[in-house]
Amino acid sequence: MKNTSILPSSITFLKNLEKNNNRDWFADHKESYLEAQSNMINFVEELITCMNSHDILDNQSAKKSLYRIYNDVRFSKDKLPYKPRFAFSLQRATSSKRGGYYVNIQPGNNFLACGFFSPNPVDLKRIRQDIEINYKEWYAILDSKIIKENFVVLAGSKVLTSPRGFSKDHEAIDLIRHKQFILRHVFTDQEVLQPDFLHKVDTLFNSVRPFFDYMSSVLTTDLNGETLV
Repeated sequence: MKNTSILPSSITFLKNLEKNNNRDWFADHKESYLEAQSNMINFVEELITCMNSHDILDNQSAKKSLYRIYNDVRFSKDKLPYKPRFAFSLQRATSSKRGGYYVNIQPGNNFLACGFFSPNPVDLKRIRQDIEINYKEWYAILDSKIIKENFVVLAGSKVLTSPRGFSKDHEAIDLIRHKQFILRHVFTDQEVLQPDFLHKVDTLFNSVRPFFDYMSSVLTTDLNGETLV
């Protein structure tokens, strides 16, 4: 039977990689990496199965959902060859279901995030227009007990001033300024290693559905509520 818990050996590998971030060390410990990677694939595979019981995911391959551990130094200021973390993302299936999920496993920096990480210009304008008109509904969702308890506040980068075409004096200008709409939850290293960690991740992702369902409705209709083709 596959072990779908995050193993202490996987976290130990990441800690050691952070201390020895070079190609020679990695080559000498390639077997440890492959074991840790296999552990993460099992975790993601089971998470996909759990999430498909309450959502529909585009991702069906756990291995393809994992981000590469190798750092592309050509376009990065960070010239270390490896990223000492395991991370993966999952996307909802079909154009009618919007929103994405992300998990980062890294000693001292474990978190999950869900939401809208880089809306295209058309979607971003549509979201801002909806906030402008329906900001009370936005606040009702974001201030709901389940969102506040699990994610606290809406995160994500913002423009410095009001976006073009929107009043800087609008009651919800702080929301309108968002370029990203992300809900984030942090875990300790100890929480990651608990047997129920997978269940916690699944439960947290499920809890964001009121926000995702609302955003899906917004992004598949125009300002008149007509379904977009």
